[in-house]
Amino acid sequence: MAKLERPHFPIIYVRGYAMTKDEIVQTTSTPYMGFEAGSTKIRQAQDGSIVKFVFESPLVRLMKDYSYRDIYAEGAEQASKLPARSLVIHRYYDEADPAFGGHKAPSIPAAAAALAARILALRDSICGDDAQARKDFRVYLVAHSMGGLICRCLLQNPAITTPEVRAMVDKVFTYATPHNGIELGGFNVPSFLSMNDMNNFSRPVMADYLCVDQNKTNTLGNSNFPPERFFCLVGTNSRDYAVAHGLSALAVGQMSDGLVRIENAYVSGCPRAFVYRSHSGYFGIVNSEDGYQNLARFLFGDLRASASLHFQALPFPPDVEKARKAGKRVEASYYIETTIAPRGAFTYALTSRTRAQECAVRRQYDELFDSNGNLLADARSPTLFSIFLDSSKITSGKEMAFSIELAVSCAGYEIDGVLFLKQHIPGEYLFRNTLVLFAKRGDDGQWALRGVWADDSWATVKPTRAALDAMGASATPIKRAADNSFSIPLTSSKGFQAQLEVSLSAWA
Repeated sequence: MAKLERPHFPIIYVRGYAMTKDEIVQTTSTPYMGFEAGSTKIRQAQDGSIVKFVFESPLVRLMKDYSYRDIYAEGAEQASKLPARSLVIHRYYDEADPAFGGHKAPSIPAAAAALAARILALRDSICGDDAQARKDFRVYLVAHSMGGLICRCLLQNPAITTPEVRAMVDKVFTYATPHNGIELGGFNVPSFLSMNDMNNFSRPVMADYLCVDQNKTNTLGNSNFPPERFFCLVGTNSRDYAVAHGLSALAVGQMSDGLVRIENAYVSGCPRAFVYRSHSGYFGIVNSEDGYQNLARFLFGDLRASASLHFQALPFPPDVEKARKAGKRVEASYYIETTIAPRGAFTYALTSRTRAQECAVRRQYDELFDSNGNLLADARSPTLFSIFLDSSKITSGKEMAFSIELAVSCAGYEIDGVLFLKQHIPGEYLFRNTLVLFAKRGDDGQWALRGVWADDSWATVKPTRAALDAMGASATPIKRAADNSFSIPLTSSKGFQAQLEVSLSAWA
């Protein structure tokens, strides 16, 4: 019998939507239903220059890096004595292929019910009659696009399967799933558009099969599935989505992956990351190093790090401040940009939210401060990131290290309703620097955290006490706010003040 050991549970891949009969046949004609697609191109810069970079596909990488195996042998799927580290493709579109089934694509609930049956069959194949192994059996679900809705239907709709089966799902990772539906031309896909099952992405229809209210389709509803174990990878590149000769991306618009708008691509309350990738294709989110690195760390990592930004002072330029003191109405909004990458990363980031990629966090001044510059009691402090790290990937020393490129800038000032341009300086930031954090877990389970401002000092050199005193601003003071929670001050000579609140927790 195969031995199940956390964190290397079997993985079931659930592919996305195939619109036409030809697309369905193309899908069912390959053993991995598209998940085997790799890439030899990567968008390196905003100017569109391309450099060759080989990404073998997530399936091949899981096989090479973590010794996973597919379940195919001698021209067929194997149904018994499967290894614990099995890679399984949920082939729910087979029944829609004229060569295999009844010519009709299954509904979301039908595909979810088939997924439940697949989980049970996989348990039988791996565990046999071993009672303890069957009790400990768990699976990971990895889904692209509509596949994520199938996974959610399994978890959220009590009519699909039993609580026993739902409890076998340990983690879910979704790529570019329209968790809050799809919008074309600014409008949600209508529920009456049943052609090619496009109404699967209509919120009224989604609400029915996900068992939630229509205004809560991007929630896990009343399911008991822990939100921290449901990860959403969000694509932010609409330009490279070539489906329908670019008409899809044109209809969906910017601030999307070309098919799913950024604001619709995650489940509320769940960890998420943002990568500059399109919905599919050569620059697609699935066949990307960015996607794979997030997937591997979420499934197999041992540290979760998250951070939020708490503003204390957002200064106005002198002329704007003069107008405010003169009683004029000042309005402003701000971009908060973050890019997070672990030590050793060169071709990818775990998450990136920038103005250039049209996915920076944005806040209005009046969401943070009153007209007199006093911080509001209910100020909207943005969550900047929630990433997963793996101590087995430490490349130097005994600390896990990752960098945070952080920038805050104004999107524009209005005085009495008129855009203030007289003294506007493009590219002027209130705060911009790169913080490198080094985390190490002690024998008592507590994390130690130190940081270096990489714009001012080499982060790769661990400083002595004397060097720290000499560096001054290059080494940042970090205050332990609570168990495994830390507070880091952010200041600039312009008067900007904020606290970066970082939380570390063991992950399994």
